[in-house]
Parts: sequence; structure tokens; C-alpha cells
Amino acid sequence: MTLAEPVPQLALSDCTTKEVSVTAEKYSSLRAVADRVAIQSTNAVPPCHAELVSASDQRWKLPVLLDRSRNKSGMTPTESVLQLNPIKNTAFTMAEILLSLTIIGVVAAITLPSLTGNINERTWNTQRKALYARFSQAIALMPALNGYGVLKEESSAGASDAEDTAAETFVTNGLSKVMKINNICDNEHVQDCGLNSTFTDMLGSIKSLPLTMTDLNASMTQTSYSDTTGTGSFSMLNTKAAAFETQNGESILLFYNPNCVAAMGETSNYFMQPKVCVNMVYDLNGNKGPNTTGKDIGIMTIFYPTDSIVVAPTPYRTKFLNVTDTDASRVCTQDAGSDYRIPNLSELGSMFVNNSILGLDIGRGDYSSEKIVLNGSIHYWVMGSYGQYRIPSTGAQWSVTCVKR
Repeated sequence: MTLAEPVPQLALSDCTTKEVSVTAEKYSSLRAVADRVAIQSTNAVPPCHAELVSASDQRWKLPVLLDRSRNKSGMTPTESVLQLNPIKNTAFTMAEILLSLTIIGVVAAITLPSLTGNINERTWNTQRKALYARFSQAIALMPALNGYGVLKEESSAGASDAEDTAAETFVTNGLSKVMKINNICDNEHVQDCGLNSTFTDMLGSIKSLPLTMTDLNASMTQTSYSDTTGTGSFSMLNTKAAAFETQNGESILLFYNPNCVAAMGETSNYFMQPKVCVNMVYDLNGNKGPNTTGKDIGIMTIFYPTDSIVVAPTPYRTKFLNVTDTDASRVCTQDAGSDYRIPNLSELGSMFVNNSILGLDIGRGDYSSEKIVLNGSIHYWVMGSYGQYRIPSTGAQWSVTCVKR
């Protein structure tokens, strides 16, 4: 209906009243207008327009607003409606859209790497703990870790009768009996087990993957020392590494010493190398990347052929120098963070073995958390040079390499 449509007439005695009755059914459009705009002022009463008043008995009350009337602001009802509900073209300009996209892109570039890194770190931590738990359970099921395979040096210089099947045999005949292994690779084909030929250590240096015990750490096969504490030497045959893939997708490079020996309750300086039975460098996601130590790459070492100890230390990226035995624990907690602590003696030995993997130069005098009482004084064991566990004097200043709890 339009306002110009003829309407039944009704004479009103008082032409100033605002309350009039109209047919609700036929003139509902007037109700819609009236509901949205109401002129309540008594100073501007609209004139009476009887042609817009219904005589129906079906009535309801509403203020009648006519285009012929004006409010105090001088606007007609239609103009009032348009002011309350303006019709606009509400669209963004191209410049506004481009600016918004630029801001979103900058924020995403800043936040996404950090968010992704945190997610990856949590994932790697979970995988490391699960891998450590599986190996600890598997090693506990093996009667002894030494004696697998053949390790024989050449009979004379230039002879071709040297033989080394130790690592591969240990995986095939020993480890695979107590845990699920998908694939085993010999020394010439370790990359077939998902290992990359290079990796990045904790200091950012790119290195080649070691394939023999000597490549891993030359002090593992031959070393000697001579200092104020005396002299000493150690040597053992070099061995080749083998590789395998676990059922969970980890790639493992394994170094094996078939002649490892048990702990002997040492109370003086001694070499730790003969105690190492197995050393592993693992990659949690194969060669996918980032192939970096401390992230997807880690280390695990197993000491002693029976009553074996399995350790998998994740060290802090730097070592702290000139620390006393009483300050070592505080330094790890305060300077490295609450997630870190002093390593035990086996963890120190593992980090020494894997110096080339970590890039941290462990073994220049690093405190452990383990103590020994000599002549009534408490001493903390340290990892000295050349892989020797040593007992320093009380209060001496050494370094500390903290490990993650």
C-alpha cells in the first residue's frame, strides 16, 4: 500500500490527538513506519488528515506519521526513517584490503616460526622420551651386551684379513630379538636406513656422519695422558658402525664395542672407554630435517655388559666455566633454566663419546652430580681430558655442562 491510496473516512472531534485507529490488516506498512519513527513532541503536533484514518472496528493505537507533517528538526517521517537507516555502499577500497593483507602477513611471519618451533620441540621431547623408554626396556631383556660378532685386526700391515661384523651382528642377533626393527643396514649402506650423510651440530657447524668409532671420537680407540696426577693410556680396536630403522620410524646409527667391561667400584681416576658397550646416534624423523643435534638428532649410550645403564643426555647449548663443586647445581638451575640439572657420571661419559655430534668439547674438566668420600672429604667426580673420570680436590674450579631433566 502507498500513502496515496484511498482510505475510509472518519471524522474526529479532536484533530490534535495522536492516537488514531487504522485497520491493522490492510495498513500494516504504516505500522512499520510508525514503529521506527515516533514524533513525541507536543510542540509539533501533526495536522489531522482524516483521509488516512480507518473506521474499522479492528483497531490498535499508534502515532500516525505523515509525509505532510514535519518534526522539530523540519524533517518529514520518510526523511526521519532514512536518517535512522541510511542506505550506504559499505565496501572496502583496494588500498584498505591490501593494507589489511600486509598486516596479517607481517604478523604471521613473526609468530608462525616461533609457534611451529615450539610445537616441534614438544614433539621431539616426547619422541626422545619414548625412544629412551623402549631401549631401556629392551636392553634389560638381554642377558649380556658383549661378545657379539667378530672383530679382528689384520694379521700384518697391508694384509686383507681384518674382519669386523660386530655392530651388524649385535643388531641382528641381539637387539632385534628384544625390540621391533624394520630394516638393518651395513656400514656401506647406512643411508638406506634413513640417515643423512651430513648433520648440523649444536653450534651450527655442518659435519659428515661418522662411520667408525675413531671417526666418532679418536679418544675412544687410543689415548694417553701424562700430568701431575700421573700417566695413563688406553687403546682398543676401531669398529665400524651399522644402522637400523625402528618400527616407529627412527633411524639409528650404532657403534658397538664387543669387549666392554663392567664397573669395578673404582675409587681413583680411570678411563671410561672400556665401559661403553653401545653408542647410538638417532634421528627421530630420518633424513627429513632439520637434521640438527638437540632437535631431531640425539645421542644414547649404554654402559656395562650386565646391569647395564642407558643414558640419553640432551645438553644445554653452552658450558659454564670456572665453577666450583658447590655452585654447579645452582648454575644449571639459574643460568641454564629450571629444566636443566648437573649430569651424572654416565651422562658425562656419553657426551664425551659424542663430542663430534654435539660440538660442545666435553671432557676438559666437567663436573658430575656423583660424589665420593675420601679421607673424610666429599669430592665430585669430573670428566677429565681423554675420557678419564677424575677426582679433583674439594673446591676446585672446573666447568659444568647442564643436561635437560
